[in-house]
Amino acid sequence: MRHLKAFHVFHVAAALESYSKAANKLCITHGAVSKQIKTLETHLAVNLFYREGRHVKLTPAGKLLSGYTEQAFNALEAGVQHVTQVTHTHLEVSCEPTLTMRWLMPRLSDFYQDNVDADVRLSTAGGPVILGSNGLSLAIRRDDFPLLHDYQQTPLVEEWVGPVFSPEYWQQVQNDAGKIKLLHSQTRPQAWDNWLQGNAVSCLKVQSLKVQSEQTFAHFYFCLQAVVDDLGAAIGSYPLVMDDLQRGNLVAPFGFKRSGHNYMLLSQDDVLLAQGNTLLGKDCESDTLQRNFINWLQLNLAMCVPSQ
Repeated sequence: MRHLKAFHVFHVAAALESYSKAANKLCITHGAVSKQIKTLETHLAVNLFYREGRHVKLTPAGKLLSGYTEQAFNALEAGVQHVTQVTHTHLEVSCEPTLTMRWLMPRLSDFYQDNVDADVRLSTAGGPVILGSNGLSLAIRRDDFPLLHDYQQTPLVEEWVGPVFSPEYWQQVQNDAGKIKLLHSQTRPQAWDNWLQGNAVSCLKVQSLKVQSEQTFAHFYFCLQAVVDDLGAAIGSYPLVMDDLQRGNLVAPFGFKRSGHNYMLLSQDDVLLAQGNTLLGKDCESDTLQRNFINWLQLNLAMCVPSQ
């Protein structure tokens, strides 16, 4: 096919709507991107981009072509994945960092006991995700962001949240709420405010909690570890703190309430087809591994609800 390189450069630039970002991703110069786009426009005799201030936007023709190039390169990527997975099946799963560290990793050995030859490869990220990128098949997320793609959404468990303390720290502050140091994370900055607004706790005056003693951490897992280490109190999501509660490392004197959010599994539409179906572009062994992991995930996360 003529100008295949130009089509690929266009595909990346169209997805990012930026020549500069495309250049960075492809490790070429801005000028090289511009030259390839110009070559393609000349070949097709149509403009694919137009400038709007300092930014580039797709023309109607560009949007139309982008849809086809996305299908083409996705199909090519799927073919490459299939070829490379013929001799070794693995599953690429993206999961939120704190859920990975505090829930999934400690339980993954249980999955391997029933799936001896399985190879589940984890990556950590939160928020929007692009499935199919670098072989990524599934993503586990909290439903607190808008989806950018029409992926299959499978609810895993309703989220319950509540204040958590180390036993030693709770002994120090339980009779004087003004001493409580509120711990926050940049990834969940409104956790305390949301909990306070939705919970009238008679034995803990809400106004007393709004003190100057606060600390913010970059990530939620830092925040929860700080609680274990007696540095203050944080709002904990039940699946993320249940192990420490059971071990006695944490206490939750006010219990847990529904946050209004769920943990969910994001997958491409064909992943959850009935068992026995062979999907185009994927081998049967890979399908079985995905289904087994999804079933295991649903079963185990469904149990992560506090007893009332």
